[in-house]
Amino acid sequence: MERMIQETADGSHTIAIPSMRVTYHSMHGAIQESMHVFIESGLKPFLYKYETIHIFEMGFGTGLNALLSLQYAIQHEQKIYYYTVELFPLQEHEYASLNYAVQFKNDFLQPYFMHIHEKAWEKDLIIHPLFTLHKTNRSLLNVSTYQPYNLIYFDAFAPNAQPELWTHEVFEKMFHLLAENGILVTYCSKGNVRRTLIAAGFTVEKLPGPPGKREMIRAFKNP
Repeated sequence: MERMIQETADGSHTIAIPSMRVTYHSMHGAIQESMHVFIESGLKPFLYKYETIHIFEMGFGTGLNALLSLQYAIQHEQKIYYYTVELFPLQEHEYASLNYAVQFKNDFLQPYFMHIHEKAWEKDLIIHPLFTLHKTNRSLLNVSTYQPYNLIYFDAFAPNAQPELWTHEVFEKMFHLLAENGILVTYCSKGNVRRTLIAAGFTVEKLPGPPGKREMIRAFKNP
């Protein structure tokens, strides 16, 4: 599977898969999209509510969401446990070329970014005293984790590229992974996605989307 690094509108990189006609992040701005959807709309509302915020991510991809969450943990002295799923990890020559630390003009982030990618899979790893990472190299459909999560970053490829990951079965699984009052956030706001989330038990709201998208979804597990 051929993968190519591309620059997005905010100067940050994404990965493109030409054969699938998909990119890992929005071409309107990779960092802008991740900050808006996953940090501002997902992680920020949980700040200081729990000693440790437990995050489940569908789609480790470039590691950008993990890096931003690590940065947030350090900036706000908030402990985070981060469990992420990726069936097709990037190769070293790919992730080493991504320019996220450069975009933040913060040299200390690059070693952390490399650790996030280089460290072993299938075990808990302390990347920073405030940030524990667990990467699993499995399909979401085969993942088993019994830790209740406060927050889910649902960052799979779009439904037309990966329809098997936007089903009632998958969202029901996500619903049961969440702790009470947990939240799922995703960039996708299609009507059928919203209806499937509701059918799986979620309360759904639409929020303004990142640059290039009118809306996004935030879904709640109410007690």
